[in-house]
Amino acid sequence: MMHREEALLQNYRDICSSLKAAAERVGREAQKITLLAVVKYASDEDVLALLKQGVLTDVGESRVQQAWARWQEDPRFAPFSKVRKHFIGHLQTNKAAKAAQLFDFIDSIDSPETVRALAKHVPAGKILRVLVQVKLTHKQTQSGLPLPQARQLAARLRGAFENIDVCGYMAVAPQGADAPTLRALFKPLAHAFETDFATHPQAQLSLGMSEDFEIAVEEGSTLPRIGSLLFK
Repeated sequence: MMHREEALLQNYRDICSSLKAAAERVGREAQKITLLAVVKYASDEDVLALLKQGVLTDVGESRVQQAWARWQEDPRFAPFSKVRKHFIGHLQTNKAAKAAQLFDFIDSIDSPETVRALAKHVPAGKILRVLVQVKLTHKQTQSGLPLPQARQLAARLRGAFENIDVCGYMAVAPQGADAPTLRALFKPLAHAFETDFATHPQAQLSLGMSEDFEIAVEEGSTLPRIGSLLFK
């Protein structure tokens, strides 16, 4: 296990080094970028190894039932309740009750109905933060909204619910796209984010995954989602 733990820690250090270098290339402050560790496919043992090292502040899950079993029912995860939990998959409204209770962020909002369903179930005293998902591909299976509609939804939802805080955008880039294509997709979204959430103290732009996070950081991402590179 120690060998595996060391390998995971080295993966984490390598990613942080790449994040820092990408930020510095464009004059950004690296400490304002948060690594969102995508743990949905990682083994419990691997996740626990990094949690015990104290290096993970934010984790991303995409299945409510699986995340519930891990974070609510497995006593090994109980000491790490302060880690911020993000839901990054497509949320069905029938899972909204558990999602509102378990997660700190829902990063994949693309309809007012989903937000209404969540708002009904947010525990008293809790503010659930949400990101509106922007669609950057033409794939029918891809969730999210085209940027103009996403901006309209964000504006419509902002301040509409006392227990929901709309604080940014999330997007998934097309797999295998080259750097110029990625930059052309990321730039308008980053500009919209800077315009729409300029005054929000906890604004987040979640762009970039294992294969394209450095370009995403150069273009303004504050919350790259990295899984396969971390848990390889």
